[in-house]
Amino acid sequence: MKGRVAAAIVFGVVGTAILVGLGTWQVQRLAWKEDIISRIGARLAAVPVLLPDTPDPEADRYLVVEVAGEVLPGEIHVLTSRKRLPGQTGGPGFRVIAPFETTDGRRIMIDRGYVPEAEKDAPRALGTIKLQGNLLWPDETDGFTPEPDEGRGIWFARDTEKMAAALGTEPLLVVVSTAGALDGAPEPMPVTVNIPNDHLEYAITWFSLAAVWVVMTVLLVRRERARAGSGKSRRG
Repeated sequence: MKGRVAAAIVFGVVGTAILVGLGTWQVQRLAWKEDIISRIGARLAAVPVLLPDTPDPEADRYLVVEVAGEVLPGEIHVLTSRKRLPGQTGGPGFRVIAPFETTDGRRIMIDRGYVPEAEKDAPRALGTIKLQGNLLWPDETDGFTPEPDEGRGIWFARDTEKMAAALGTEPLLVVVSTAGALDGAPEPMPVTVNIPNDHLEYAITWFSLAAVWVVMTVLLVRRERARAGSGKSRRG
């Protein structure tokens, strides 16, 4: 019986250590994730700067820029959806990606924002504007992303390189947050911090399981000791 009690104790200690370790790891991940979210938030709230000559996809991700120039003809429509909020349209729709020529002659892309499905092919005003937005290199494609439906003019993800090739621009995208008034312009969909952060819930789950494991171990050890005591009584 002593062997069974010892085995129960070892089983309980090892299981508890594993569960506490997993909870501790999630706490560490929580701190790491919160730091990332904080840094992205600070970058999104920064003072706008001029468009860099040679933007770096890592160093300049989310960089707030201000550019002036002309919205050119030609659009890419990327399938999306937006939650309906007061004062905004929402539901299934499209992101409108358009070519944009800056005042110094660079051709880049701008994500003008959201239009409902019914307005996909509606005429939109072109012309000279000054806009503010964030540099972004979206990571939205994988092996399951369909190729663009050229017949219907629908894309299923923002692919910087492919969009640039289709529009004849630099592989550089500015997601518009505010823009000068153009009649019929899409509603901007600014970049936001949209990173899942469930590590606190995971940590609580693991620590709770560790507590349950301890309780179950104590009950098991008591039961085995009770059996051992009962066996001695019968032999006596």
